[in-house]
This record gives sequence, C-alpha cells and structure tokens, in this order.
Amino acid sequence: MQNLQECHILQQPIHSFVIPAEEVAHVQPDNSLEHALLVLVKSGYTAIPVLDTSYKLRGLISKAQILDSIIGLEQIEPERLKDTRVGEVMSTSFACVNEESPFEKALSQSINNPFLCVEDQTGSFLGIITRSKLLAYLNGYLHDQKKRS
Repeated sequence: MQNLQECHILQQPIHSFVIPAEEVAHVQPDNSLEHALLVLVKSGYTAIPVLDTSYKLRGLISKAQILDSIIGLEQIEPERLKDTRVGEVMSTSFACVNEESPFEKALSQSINNPFLCVEDQTGSFLGIITRSKLLAYLNGYLHDQKKRS
C-alpha cells in the first residue's frame, strides 16, 4: 500500500466537497431565536451558519445554544424565543477553511466539528463541508488503494 505522505490526496483542494451556500440552511444575526429554532428543526441540523445580508459568515447557532438561552432559574422561558436575536446567542468561534485549502487541513479540522464553513479570499460564505463527506471520500480512496496493492 502506498504511503499516505506520498499520496496527492492530502494536497487535493477541497472545493469539490463544498455544499454550496444556496443549499445550506442559515439564519441572520437579526432573526429571532424562534425563527432559528424553526429552521434548525425543519432542516434536521443541530447547528447552522449565521450570515449577514452580504453573505459574510458571522457565526453559528445551535439548538443547544437556543435551549440554553431560554432556561431560567426555575423553569423554561419559551417567551424569550421571540425577543432574543440570534446575534446575542450565536457562537463566533467556529471551524472555517478557505476554498483552496488542502484536503489534509479540512480532514484535520473536521475531527472536532461536524461541518466546516468555507469562505473565499474576500470572506464571503461559499458553503460547508461535512465531516461525513470527507470521511466517505477517504474511505473510498483507501479501499481503492487496497485493491490496487
């Protein structure tokens, strides 16, 4: 079997793995948490990107963050969903790669993240890469290499 360091797979650009922004569920910082929760539940995702009106990535919002924000001292306070904005609760720390980043960097960052956000050189959001898509490709590649040896 060929040594992975000698393989070009690790240097392959990731652009072919990107799910385009138009296909990615997202919200805006000024949306209510109620709207964000609806988008999350309907999409089936646990977290989604937060984009401004010019498609710049501002953060991520998750079901866990939303639920945490409505838990009061003694009870759940669902009325907060309408009054609280996504921008008040979203995480601004997230995994992000450039469209020209190598496969190796994306794979490494996906270890602790279910998806990576992808930006172009100007910081515009291009889409996401899922960990499952990277692992499926790597699995197929390794099986092909095993068959050849």
